[in-house]
Amino acid sequence: MSGDRPELSGPFDIVGDVHGCHLELESLLSRLGWRSESGGAEHAEGRTAVFVGDLVDRGPASVEVLRLVMAMVEAGTALAVPGNHDVRLSERLLRSPRGAPGRTTRGLEEVEAQPPLFRARVARFVGALPGHLRLDGGRLIVAHAGLRESLHGDFSEASRRVAVFGEHTGAEPGGRLIRRDWAAEYRGSARVVHGHTRVREPRWRNRTIDIDTGCAKGGRLTALRYPELELVSVPAGRLHANSAEAPATSPGDVVAA
Repeated sequence: MSGDRPELSGPFDIVGDVHGCHLELESLLSRLGWRSESGGAEHAEGRTAVFVGDLVDRGPASVEVLRLVMAMVEAGTALAVPGNHDVRLSERLLRSPRGAPGRTTRGLEEVEAQPPLFRARVARFVGALPGHLRLDGGRLIVAHAGLRESLHGDFSEASRRVAVFGEHTGAEPGGRLIRRDWAAEYRGSARVVHGHTRVREPRWRNRTIDIDTGCAKGGRLTALRYPELELVSVPAGRLHANSAEAPATSPGDVVAA
């Protein structure tokens, strides 16, 4: 799938980190005007869904989320970029030597327990996704972890890994990586829509917006309608994933994904 699609101007419904929350995704799509169709979904007004990645892990229904999103992408009603959890899953499925073992979670185990053909389909799907999407004549960028302006339109493997995993400035004494606050430095003209870093409320900064509102951790699943720049969200049905991380407690607070 090509990430350079400047000819596509929308309208788009850009969906934040789903993390296996299938019921909430169905509820959000319904609220946005989508209806189920042949295993996927379509919109009566011809809108295109765009997923910012982290489809899987943490929530209870990663397989169902994958089936829905893959069907929508294959039908041409959706676009997607991969998140770090999706790439971690793909590398595990392929047994890539680059894939760190990481934590074994319910969401990844659920997919790994599926038949070989489905696992192979998921690995191909994630592997084919572009690191970022350049849309609407370059005026809109969608990247899971965000992307500095110098990498917009750069579809190299190095740029893909920045878009998926973000950039880091060092590590804390315990080993946790310190993320570069790229959005604070951003001065580009394109709007950049991303997830990856959990926030209590969608966070606008310098023509960037973070729409990962922590659905799997008891928050909400959020979408940005473009070009309207309207936010639509649904609450989490329950807390699906516990974490040692402190919860995001204010619009300005951020927590590592």
